[in-house]
Amino acid sequence: MRPLAYRLRPQNIDDVVGQEHLIGPGKIIRRMVEAKLLSSMILYGPPGIGKTSIASAIAGSTKYAFRMLNAATDSKKRLQEVAEEAKLSGTVILLLDEIHRLDKPKQDFLLSSLESGRIILIGATTENPYISTSPAIRSRCQIFELKPIAPEDASKAIDRALSDSINGLGKYNVTLTDQARELLISKGNGDLRATLNGLELATLSTVQEQKNKGLDLSSITLTEEEIENSIQVRSQNFSLDGDSHYDLISAFQKSIRGSDTDAALYYLANLIKSGDLISICRRLTVIAYEDIGLANPAAVQHAFLAIQAAQTIGFPEARIPLANAVIELCLSPKSNSAISAIDAALADVNKSSLDIPDSLKDGHYAGAKKLGHSVGYIYPHDYANDWVPQQYLPTKLMNHKYFLPKGNSKIETALKNQYATLKKMQSDGLKQK
Repeated sequence: MRPLAYRLRPQNIDDVVGQEHLIGPGKIIRRMVEAKLLSSMILYGPPGIGKTSIASAIAGSTKYAFRMLNAATDSKKRLQEVAEEAKLSGTVILLLDEIHRLDKPKQDFLLSSLESGRIILIGATTENPYISTSPAIRSRCQIFELKPIAPEDASKAIDRALSDSINGLGKYNVTLTDQARELLISKGNGDLRATLNGLELATLSTVQEQKNKGLDLSSITLTEEEIENSIQVRSQNFSLDGDSHYDLISAFQKSIRGSDTDAALYYLANLIKSGDLISICRRLTVIAYEDIGLANPAAVQHAFLAIQAAQTIGFPEARIPLANAVIELCLSPKSNSAISAIDAALADVNKSSLDIPDSLKDGHYAGAKKLGHSVGYIYPHDYANDWVPQQYLPTKLMNHKYFLPKGNSKIETALKNQYATLKKMQSDGLKQK
């Protein structure tokens, strides 16, 4: 028997659960279907949230032939068969799963069919198509991101499954306690396929248990215990090379930068769960120097020591020094003056060629003085406080200031004052020459 989630796959656009931002009244995919102006598209998002369901519903609503292939496992010959069918019938909707794994020979063959409109492609992928899908395919498709199924939508799907006597579980007269429903939705974690198949297992196994015990089968009540033993917690859709990895790393850094300790710890916990200690340590090092930097050098040093400790002891204990570092960085003053300074300098480097004042050039070799190299250089250690005004920047950049400290802490304020003092002394000194 087919799984419950398969049997309940929607036959038209009105049966789709969730994804209201795409198939709700007046939204883009519904408009396409109602106007009969379908175009190829790529649907992406975590597993079990309705990519295949939407494709099936579009086909059912338009009455076009519907075929399903996998870009990784189905051959080019299978694509050719679908193309031949499209020539005969006029239009075929092709759901191509794992479209990010489509190789070049299949891609080249598919492009001509997409151009002619004989095949309406609905690509499905868990990876971000802007990163993982070939530009040639991507340029011929609209791209839609699907969201995890919201709890209220999952609850509606459960009710539909329990009331459907043909494809669902209606003949068993099943009810769930409030706690059982909440647990089922929670453990599904936005994956409707996992939720429905867990419900089916809980129902059928409970029916069998009551039958074996000779109990009344006229109604079945599922409790937390039956649900607990029928569905595992749906794991995060996490790939070290995938879109979710970069989203998680980005959220982690932005939460620390924004001084939200609880959010930063939450994203750290997700990264820890993935086991990706290397990425955590690399990103935390970047965060310390990029976002805290000169506002609190001590916190930067503490973070670096915590990172070294985490790398030494590994998981699970590594979570302890990492948490220490994250909390201190979140609560620390912030400054991006160092990264802003070097980026401004790099921008000037990219705009013009290297132009070093002759007095700063290497003068250790014979003939250097004839070229004027190192001539006129003043040795600062021969002067009071080991400082003397002289030109260091190229002439055309003499008035450029790359370091613009914010003074968000006592330390950075001191650096800001020292920088301003030295700049003024140098300017005044050079004017007197």
